Amino acid sequence: MAVDLVDSHDPHIVKPPSHKSTKLEKRAPLVATGLSLILAIIKLTVGLMSGSVALLASAVDSIMDMFVSVFNFLAIRLSDRSPDEQFPFGYGKIEALAATLEGLVVMGSGLFILYESLQKFIHKESVTHIDLSIMVMVISIIIVGGLVAFLNYVVKKTNNMVIKADLLHYKTDLYSNSAVLLSLAIIYYTDWYWVDILFGGAIGIYIIKEAYELVEEGVKVLLDVSLPKEEVDKIIEIVEKDRRVTGFHYLKTRYAGKFKFVELHIVLVPDIQLLQAHRIADAIEDKIKEIDPESKWHILIHLDPYDDSDIHDF
Repeated sequence: MAVDLVDSHDPHIVKPPSHKSTKLEKRAPLVATGLSLILAIIKLTVGLMSGSVALLASAVDSIMDMFVSVFNFLAIRLSDRSPDEQFPFGYGKIEALAATLEGLVVMGSGLFILYESLQKFIHKESVTHIDLSIMVMVISIIIVGGLVAFLNYVVKKTNNMVIKADLLHYKTDLYSNSAVLLSLAIIYYTDWYWVDILFGGAIGIYIIKEAYELVEEGVKVLLDVSLPKEEVDKIIEIVEKDRRVTGFHYLKTRYAGKFKFVELHIVLVPDIQLLQAHRIADAIEDKIKEIDPESKWHILIHLDPYDDSDIHDF
């Protein structure tokens, strides 16, 4: 009879992240929210005064940033909850859900920017208060640059998918803000007002492209995409190198937030003692966890006395 083995401790209990990492994860969205609110107010005020579609587009993006960062804060708090009877595998997928929704919101803002660019092209509106607009964008670039550096630090410490999505988002903002500044500078020196429409449309297209990639990644996690190929190959190598294992099958992997899940069947000699079989499984688990020590692993190993892959259809 086959035996299912997981960690030597309770398989449904996953160790929580360190206090320091959790504090960073919760602080990051709050910092992003506050800065986005400040930038949104400044950009929207000056954008309405100047009539710059590129600056208004940047203001709308900052408003979206603010709401998304609030949502991310709530998502991180929920994803840190321990597994329970209703959700025995934890709440890690909330991060993927948040990233997907964030991508959709960003994509909507990109479409709005394209719409505004088209409207300005049709009505041939000019741009005023160029000096003030340029000053606002310089301040914006400095603030967003500092925020990107902070979020990048948090991602390196925590590898949180929601923070990673926020980092990508604000990197996009940094590029778009630079583009807005460049367009305003060109208008200031040349009076080519059509440049504002061109840059506004280009920023909109770029935002939509980045948002699509974010949505795609989030949806893959929600649909239980496997671990990266290099990690799966390492798992296979670990199992194949153990001479006590005569074969394996039904290898399945997925990830959700900080947690990585692995399931597989290993074939051992039929008359092996249970204690020895358990030690073999433990050794394989320990080596798999070394692939990425920063992640929380949930490993399920099924022990078979023979290869039953032709019998079951998993």
